[in-house]
Amino acid sequence: MVGKPQSAEMHPGPGFRLKYDFERPDPETVSGLSRHQTPDISDLMNRLYAMEPEIRNMTDPDLRLVGPALTVKVYPGDNLMVHKALDVAQPGDVVVVDTSSSSLTAVLGDLVCTKARHRGIAGFIVDGLIRDLPAIRRLGDFPVFARDVTPKGPLHRGPGEIGHPISCGGIVVNPGDVIVADLNGVVVVPRDISDELLMRLDSKAAKESDYVSAVARGEFNNDWVDAMLEASGVEVRQPAKQ
Repeated sequence: MVGKPQSAEMHPGPGFRLKYDFERPDPETVSGLSRHQTPDISDLMNRLYAMEPEIRNMTDPDLRLVGPALTVKVYPGDNLMVHKALDVAQPGDVVVVDTSSSSLTAVLGDLVCTKARHRGIAGFIVDGLIRDLPAIRRLGDFPVFARDVTPKGPLHRGPGEIGHPISCGGIVVNPGDVIVADLNGVVVVPRDISDELLMRLDSKAAKESDYVSAVARGEFNNDWVDAMLEASGVEVRQPAKQ
């Protein structure tokens, strides 16, 4: 009797593995980054660490999502490793799911979100689809960012990975990187620069506070724009009226 092709077999190792332990950032660093908005964080990383805007807040617009990344890679249309991530995540983690931008099925819904909430998980970032959105929103305090919604549910077979580098929204995410997400979008702060970046953000905020207050009062001018134009050879003076 001819059996099924061996190419259809599952194989442990790369593509089907999980890692429980990885270094997470200092909780005080995560708390400090939560004080800053994603545009400010993106600016100080030279605008190279923001996810594609299609990954957006699907829940309460007032909810922000900040925490260490627990990375999950799933086979398109499958969510076995999303379920296992509930056992691997620590309280405060953000589960970041790489579906290869699949539009085949949702990878989580209200039951997964409810379980995650009970485990203290901060929320989900999904480079793909979710479902049961009305029920997720009724949770009230559980942020989920994703590309879109579908009624189609996933399979539960694998393969997949947990705790290894992934790609999400066009950005490489390593386990332990800090995720900051709000209505402006999602930024990824590499763990190894998170402490230094927080110091620069705090310093920049302190220096800009007077300028921001002046703009709020209507006290500003655009002399710097003229300087930039003139440096490029553009004539900025208005011609005299005849």
